[in-house]
Amino acid sequence: MKKDDLKVAALKYFTQSGYEGASLSKIAEEVGIKKSSIYSHFSSKDALFLEVLREAKAAEIEMKQAYFSETENSSPKTFLYSYLVAVKQMFEENQSLKFWLRMSFFPPSHLYETILDEVLEVEVLQENMLEQSFRKWLDEDLITGPDARSLTIAYTGILMSIMVELVYDHTEKKAEEKLEACWKIYWQALDKREGIA
Repeated sequence: MKKDDLKVAALKYFTQSGYEGASLSKIAEEVGIKKSSIYSHFSSKDALFLEVLREAKAAEIEMKQAYFSETENSSPKTFLYSYLVAVKQMFEENQSLKFWLRMSFFPPSHLYETILDEVLEVEVLQENMLEQSFRKWLDEDLITGPDARSLTIAYTGILMSIMVELVYDHTEKKAEEKLEACWKIYWQALDKREGIA
């Protein structure tokens, strides 16, 4: 189907070149159609871009919800460490999520507010799921810490720092180093055996 083919080609060029650098002519050429034929599927470059973006957003949400569902009975240590690793791998390996990550940090200026709303929706969903988990672990006396909200904000700070490294460091070495260092210190603060509050 040409529409799906266009989205695959658009994903490639938007990821490689950003919104401004992605050429509709090249996208059309890759699919084997004329540029004007794109408009029978999408009203504009913005419409094509936003559809690809929202599909990437949906993929992130689906992957994260699946992780929470599949690992809900794990220990806090296993759950939290594995989630950091899983998120890092998602953004390293999934082309759609690489695009989503890049556009989260470098949105086209005229679509800034629209993209910010999309990004915040995912962040709020993730924070709500994490806060619920932290509240449960605190109630069950499995971890120590001030409160579920503070633990969530600190943890998502680690996630954000890893994503920054993935955007700016193409070797991915720093992302790995940051993950391990932040995790070690963060977990020491939560570990009941350490007695650190």
